[in-house]
Amino acid sequence: MKVSELSRASGISVATIKFYLREGLLPAGDPTAANQASYGPAHLHRLRLIRTLTHVGNLSVVQTRAALAAIDDPALSTHDILGVAIDALPHALERADASEDGAQARRDADEFVDSLGWQASPGAPARAVLADALLALRQLGREVGPDVFAPYADLADALAAQELATIPADAPRDETVEAAVIGTVVFEAVLVALRRLAHGHHSAQRFATPNGPAASR
Repeated sequence: MKVSELSRASGISVATIKFYLREGLLPAGDPTAANQASYGPAHLHRLRLIRTLTHVGNLSVVQTRAALAAIDDPALSTHDILGVAIDALPHALERADASEDGAQARRDADEFVDSLGWQASPGAPARAVLADALLALRQLGREVGPDVFAPYADLADALAAQELATIPADAPRDETVEAAVIGTVVFEAVLVALRRLAHGHHSAQRFATPNGPAASR
């Protein structure tokens, strides 16, 4: 199909498709004439994958390129590729704090993660996010330890195990890798969305006045 047909099939503008081509996110089509190329189902699928990473996962072009490069690298294991995808996800806090309080929060967060028995890289960005969250709570006057994260860790452990268990162990590598990456990106967004909806519901149950408007968030 021509690029215009690829645009109609994907719902992505020609200009955006050409941008993805320039940025190396979308492989070039098969040349048919000067400045013309033919595209197939693989290109359409790739566009949908790119759109999922950028729109649902909110990954930047650089982060998306890194995730796609990992998916395309046959030398990487599914575990390694999943690590690339996780590290590419936006991290809301992750700010550096060189103070002693910041260093203590990092030590506490690392000890908490290590106590879980998870195989978590010492340099994982998520460790810094936990440390920053702990520091922020303490700076706001809440005298808390990292055990405040324990209920979230229990839920995260169960969810991660359930998500990865849905991927057949004997599936072709391409399917396994893509399913792992997309599952990580999509269901992280799902988890955040459902938590926000649940907060709105329980806020209405706990704090809404009898005659006040129902919670809308």
